[in-house]
Amino acid sequence: MAQKISKNLAKARAMVEPRPYTLVDAVPLLQKAKYAKFDETVDITLRLGVDPRHADQMVRGTVVLPHGLGKSKTVAVIASGDNIKAAEAAGAEFFGGEELVERIQKEGWTAFDALIATPDMMRSVGRLGKVLGPKGLMPNPKTGTVTTDVASAIREIKAGKVEFRTDKTALVHVPVGKLSFEPQKLIDNAMTVITSVLKAKPSAAKGKYIKGMTISSSMGPGVQLDSSVSDLAGKV
Repeated sequence: MAQKISKNLAKARAMVEPRPYTLVDAVPLLQKAKYAKFDETVDITLRLGVDPRHADQMVRGTVVLPHGLGKSKTVAVIASGDNIKAAEAAGAEFFGGEELVERIQKEGWTAFDALIATPDMMRSVGRLGKVLGPKGLMPNPKTGTVTTDVASAIREIKAGKVEFRTDKTALVHVPVGKLSFEPQKLIDNAMTVITSVLKAKPSAAKGKYIKGMTISSSMGPGVQLDSSVSDLAGKV
């Protein structure tokens, strides 16, 4: 049975032609097709020519968006000694040591968008895999969330640092801002993500790396992007 869609979504979808767009054309089109009453998040989705079942073909990394995400992330830090003071001074909303580990473990508490841990606390944090893993919140050295420089890590996250990684269907979903952003800011953020994913191409990946790209808003239609990066930016 076909899923019924709303009149608003049907009208928005009708504005999008079934062809690839450059970012210069796609972003204003998304904004024109807006019908939701809230400021939607804009996401870019890349379909990659990798097999994520193989560890050497996983695509993962972080990138700081030049214009941020339009909201400040809530950051928690699990550390000890002076690093707890550094976390507080750098603007972390939550900070502590074993008591924070206990709270997450016993209460399933995850009222934060990012969790940073110092290396000396990772033995304790390792117990939290079942709570943090499914939410993508487990600290990891590869994403800069296991570090002795907690202040820098907090600043980067607050400035708009986002993580990307392939899911089991070889898709990468990354937020690039809010629909209310000026078009150029969304274009800049999207290009920054695309460039970072390109740089993260595994040497084991064969054939075409980027097989398709789509940009969409929370409630709006998906707009197919030209997957030839040289054409993607249009007249940027």
